[in-house]
Amino acid sequence: MGKKKEIGTCELCEREEVETTIHHLTPKEMGGTFLPTAKLCIACHKQIHALYTNEELAARLSTIQELKQDEKLKSFIKWIRKQPSTKLVQTRKSNERKQKRR
Repeated sequence: MGKKKEIGTCELCEREEVETTIHHLTPKEMGGTFLPTAKLCIACHKQIHALYTNEELAARLSTIQELKQDEKLKSFIKWIRKQPSTKLVQTRKSNERKQKRR
């Protein structure tokens, strides 16, 4: 099953004419299969998953508004808004997120 990608506006950073992917606001593994989704640019989508576990997303970041208010994401959103929609962004997992895997 391929990921459906289309050109549109990212609901998080609000950049236009970007390739978007579907983000499950409540991760599928946490019961979000049929719950609301959001169209996010690839950079925002990767950044969310690099910073947070599915458990954290389900517990406190399951709406666009909650994501926009999050301190770690706020600075990323502020930065990514200034980037051209064609820019490919490298994402690194946060140190906290890396340690949770161990």
